[in-house]
Amino acid sequence: MNFRKFVAVLSILFLICLSASAQTDTVGVKSIVDKTIKYNADFPLEKVYVHFDKPYYAAGDTIWFKAYVTSDMLATEDMTKNKHLPSQISKIVYVDILTAKDSVIQILKLPVTDGVAAGDILLPKNVYKQGNYHVRAYTNWMRNFDPEYFFNKTIPIGTLVDRTVFSTITLAGKFNEDKIKVDAIIHYYTADGRDYAGRKVSWKVQNSEFEDNLSKGKGTTDSRGNLAVSFNTSKTAALSTAMLITGIEINNNTTVNSYPLKNVAAPIDVQFFPEGGDMITGIKTKVAFKAIKGDGMGTDFKGTVTDNGGATVATIATQHLGMGFFEFTPATGKTYKANLTFPDGTQNTYDLPQVKDVGMTLSVNNTDPEKITLTFAANDAFIQAGKNKTIAIVGKSGQLVCYAGQVPLLSKLYTATIPKAKFPSGVAQFTIFASNGDVLAERLAFIQRKDQLQLTLSTPKTSYTGRDLVPFTVGAKTPANQPALANLSVTVIDDRKVPFDENSEVTILTHQLLTADLKGYVEQPNYYFNKPSAATAADLDILMLTQGYRRFVYKDILANKAPIVKYLPEEGIEVSGSLRTATGMAVPRGTINFYIKNMKISSVVNTDANGEFKIPKLFFPDSVKAVVNARGSNNANNLMIMLSNPQPQAATPSFTTAAELVNIDTALNAYLQNDKKIAQNSRVIKEVVIKEVKIEKKASHQDYPNLVGLSMMADHTLDGSALKGCPNIFACIRSMMPGVIENQNMLYLAREYNSGRHIPMSIYMDGAVIDYTDLLTVLPDNIDQVEVFNTEGLSGINRVNNTSGVLVVTSKKRVKGKLDKELLAELLTPQYSARNFTPKGYYMARSFYSPRYDAAKTGSFGGDLRTTIYWNPKVITDKATGAATFDVTNADGTGTYRAIIEGIDTDGNIGRTMYRYTVK
Repeated sequence: MNFRKFVAVLSILFLICLSASAQTDTVGVKSIVDKTIKYNADFPLEKVYVHFDKPYYAAGDTIWFKAYVTSDMLATEDMTKNKHLPSQISKIVYVDILTAKDSVIQILKLPVTDGVAAGDILLPKNVYKQGNYHVRAYTNWMRNFDPEYFFNKTIPIGTLVDRTVFSTITLAGKFNEDKIKVDAIIHYYTADGRDYAGRKVSWKVQNSEFEDNLSKGKGTTDSRGNLAVSFNTSKTAALSTAMLITGIEINNNTTVNSYPLKNVAAPIDVQFFPEGGDMITGIKTKVAFKAIKGDGMGTDFKGTVTDNGGATVATIATQHLGMGFFEFTPATGKTYKANLTFPDGTQNTYDLPQVKDVGMTLSVNNTDPEKITLTFAANDAFIQAGKNKTIAIVGKSGQLVCYAGQVPLLSKLYTATIPKAKFPSGVAQFTIFASNGDVLAERLAFIQRKDQLQLTLSTPKTSYTGRDLVPFTVGAKTPANQPALANLSVTVIDDRKVPFDENSEVTILTHQLLTADLKGYVEQPNYYFNKPSAATAADLDILMLTQGYRRFVYKDILANKAPIVKYLPEEGIEVSGSLRTATGMAVPRGTINFYIKNMKISSVVNTDANGEFKIPKLFFPDSVKAVVNARGSNNANNLMIMLSNPQPQAATPSFTTAAELVNIDTALNAYLQNDKKIAQNSRVIKEVVIKEVKIEKKASHQDYPNLVGLSMMADHTLDGSALKGCPNIFACIRSMMPGVIENQNMLYLAREYNSGRHIPMSIYMDGAVIDYTDLLTVLPDNIDQVEVFNTEGLSGINRVNNTSGVLVVTSKKRVKGKLDKELLAELLTPQYSARNFTPKGYYMARSFYSPRYDAAKTGSFGGDLRTTIYWNPKVITDKATGAATFDVTNADGTGTYRAIIEGIDTDGNIGRTMYRYTVK
């Protein structure tokens, strides 16, 4: 922003400035605000929120979603109107699907228009097995910053189809010095709920870092189908990635199940957070606390706080989800500890943070709906050390500086009352600075105002019958009660088939206002928004005291230390590379031609002085065949075009693992039972006509000289026809290839991996060695077969590559046919160093199918068993009236249907509402 506008804004911000100190300060509030605003202008932050049609799915389903991309921008001098604006920074958003082991299965690239993008994800059963998956969403620009601020959500996927053995597990871990005792009860049962009694079960506890099993044993299920497993281990750290693997014998077959043990790997973690940052001698301080179990969820406790002399200074107990607070005045020379008792009767002692002899605290009173009161207090030692020096305070919301001021340090106590109208709703950060720029104290507070987009949903009636057509009317108004032009997404689901705890929902409000600005997992985020009250506001204030927040460090801003920018905002798809001679010399001012076969998409650019080129702002769908050549360049036939290979975002551990379901079978039972009915109803025997077929020779490793040393016969083979419906080759190989195990985007021979030898396999594609990122771009339809070799034979591949085992992917050979005019022209026309390739294009979203019935009837085979009754990512309200309409066709399911609509208007106001109606 320009300096004149900055000065105008700054004059509004300085509301508590008192007379300037006679002493010259190193860093004044003006400098802090100036540098902060400049930093935010140079490095704006984007947020991505994804709205899904429902919270969980079954294998074979389709995930329907819409992504909202926003940023905080200083568009007006009213700070409250500059949040959540549809981003103008990025025109591409990425949506990735990862396994619970943080391996990437699928990457979707979506075009962003006016800050939104719609998409869908098919969940083929041969790729998506039952388990917990993670969805993350981000832009290329966001990759420059902490990935913990990407959108992240855990999505369970289950199935009952074609399964005969079901199980649930109950885990408990108890620490004793350097050992942990793990107790597990596994219940085995049939699809209709009958217990598998008297069945033999073998089990082992396995961790990838150890060659030997941590423990193993055998047992028999009791009369209720339960198996008790118990073991002790001193390798407590290994349990965080260990699995309990069981095999139950049913009708001469062994069914294997795996259960992660990370939930019992850690003792209860209790942390203490003094308000403002530190406990200071002689200053009464509010100390918040949070207790987290091994599964990442909060747990209750009660206890006392005592000093090093044994005197009790406070009695404490949790208030909400393992959180609470107490107040006391730390004394000189004292240390403190908490003596706690947990619900299972276990007890433990935890040290409180060290008390500082010199310092200042910052406390916040946020109970008044119209204003927020800040109190900063210093002890005598701090006053003596810094008397007459200036202290500054800055209040921010996201990247917007909404409040600033400074005052000379003359008194031990200062109070500032700030109207909440100066802040937008959301997380506000208040920071006190010393005169040298050091941070003295910091506090987060949640500002709740009536500044959201006002959305309404209505229907002519509140009760309908199955297969009725239900007309909906949408209303959208600004916070000023004016009609709003809003871009919305709506889902209607059958509540009976898709039950879910509303407090645990991730919504556009919980994400944009709360979790997107905090680090770590927030349990039950919608609890604070679902039914707001004085109690939820008090619990939210404790969350502000205990949750991490560090999007940036003021110390770096004041030192003009900028983040390293590796990824630039994308305005469209870009193809880049370099043009070189046969000897590797750069070719400046060369001509590069780009075109896509069978599409009217082409571009011509010139290389720069270094021989590099960029073809920007392209728009084409995924899986297209493209060509680049150097036609028009001098000596074009003897030049080399080298294309850049953008690396995908690396897999990082998800911080939403606490939301993973251990027992998917039972947690999603209602939904999965309905999915099983759908599968049973859709099984139709089709006529099969057997014809004489000429058997053609399959392409194989024998076609490539550097692979002929491998055995003539592969140990395992996967035909290319089995890859139909795969999002990418890597995803299918990891889930379908016999004898192969995947971990952290590496492939291993299963027999060696399970024995503790973790040496990855070599991967070859058409005779060339590649890695998993290359497999992500290969079209499944182009694959003839995949072969696995347990040994290298005479090839020497493993010795050269330091690998174990070889996986060979072979493409289909081009079918020989008549030489038509187009093919003849292609063969005879010089290609000028042409490169054929398949660039990563946009995923083109499908349309949700919603049936229409002429009349209410139940004659269709199996009935209408839909769970998502309606999905529409493109509900646009009228600018003049703020209204929109859509029609929903009910399914045959009776009970309550729930409609959820959320979105954003052109001014960045976000909103959400829910509406229920009855189907009889």
